[in-house]
Amino acid sequence: MSANLLPRWRRKGMLAALAGTALVSLGCTLGADVVAYDLPEESARYSLAADTDGVHTEWEYTSSRPTENTAHELQPCMAEFWGLEPSPQPCRPEPLIFLRYNLDLGLDNTLPAGGSETVRITGFYQQLESPPEVTEMRLEVSFDGGDTWQEVRTRPAGDGSFTATIRNPALSQTDGVAGLRVTATDNQGNTVEQTIPHAYGLR
Repeated sequence: MSANLLPRWRRKGMLAALAGTALVSLGCTLGADVVAYDLPEESARYSLAADTDGVHTEWEYTSSRPTENTAHELQPCMAEFWGLEPSPQPCRPEPLIFLRYNLDLGLDNTLPAGGSETVRITGFYQQLESPPEVTEMRLEVSFDGGDTWQEVRTRPAGDGSFTATIRNPALSQTDGVAGLRVTATDNQGNTVEQTIPHAYGLR
């Protein structure tokens, strides 16, 4: 497997943490800072972890060596991505769950303390031929720098999305920042756990 971890990006008014924003595929030629992994032919369980701008993401997924190229033209194999010599080995995307967060943040990436806010979290994949379905999502929030976490009930919203209502404490009961931790699972048993220590500020 070859993995290239690209920068995560944010947008004012919406927190977009794309689970490391990684392009991960199998059977690709090494180049630049791409890291390669050799996988056996038989199916096995794998783990992948990434730390990007303070966001920690851990994936667990099942994979095996591909028998044919199935990489989408919008997300080519790493050799093509970097303009290198194509690999003779087949290449395909890995079934990693990525996360997208939608919060009605202010231009300063903050929310009012002492109020409630609805967050929408969407699990999605790279361009897979038959992507799995995200069936479970657990949300936890911390207002003390990650020392303690409180679970927030999530509700299915369709198309891999879940919504939840976060109740922000009074500013004096926090350290001024809210952290989020999300665990998602799909119908093939693949999982992702992502921790964002500074998801948004409180005002």
